[in-house]
Amino acid sequence: MAAVPEETGRQRDAERTRAEILDVATAEFAERGLAGARVDEIAARTRTTKRMLYYYFDSKQGLYLAVLERAYAGIRALERDLDIAGLSPVRAVRALAELTFDHHEAHPDFIRLVAIENIHHAEHLRASPMLPGLAGPAVDVLDGILARGRESGLFRADVDALDVHVVISSFCVFRVANRHTVSAIFGRDLLEPARREHYRRMVGDLVVEYLTAHVGRD
Repeated sequence: MAAVPEETGRQRDAERTRAEILDVATAEFAERGLAGARVDEIAARTRTTKRMLYYYFDSKQGLYLAVLERAYAGIRALERDLDIAGLSPVRAVRALAELTFDHHEAHPDFIRLVAIENIHHAEHLRASPMLPGLAGPAVDVLDGILARGRESGLFRADVDALDVHVVISSFCVFRVANRHTVSAIFGRDLLEPARREHYRRMVGDLVVEYLTAHVGRD
């Protein structure tokens, strides 16, 4: 019986160590990419060893994939847990757009990781055992909102949940990913706090206008 608390303590230590490694590795891969990131640096910053990293993640590629999986799982969990049951379809789709806006602004490393994995043609993500579950929450939540909107006569019938997801993500990703080039060319910081609510409302407006276009017209 006395061994149970000891086992539990070791498990918690292992989970804490693994989470710390993933935190540091996220920053390292986001900053330097898969090729440029150094396992030695990650080990040093987590006060552990390269051997320990390989114990948990098998390889540098395994660690990178674990970072990607956790990053995607984070936004999918937020989408899945979004409480929209009591909202109208219009307000619900705005809430989802705003959630994506808030998440991407708060997690620039996620944006960088997605860009890096696209450079690699998603070859690592395609090998993930989590892949089948990464699409569900984003599309399923939207499917439910769109169905309610169509039934109530608010939304057009020729809409696709993935298309709406892409519209929302495109705006939110562009704002973070292209912040510096837009600033250099146009002299405007897309993350300027004074314009935040304008852009947050704008992404909702774009989606709602698309969904309600041509409804009730010949």
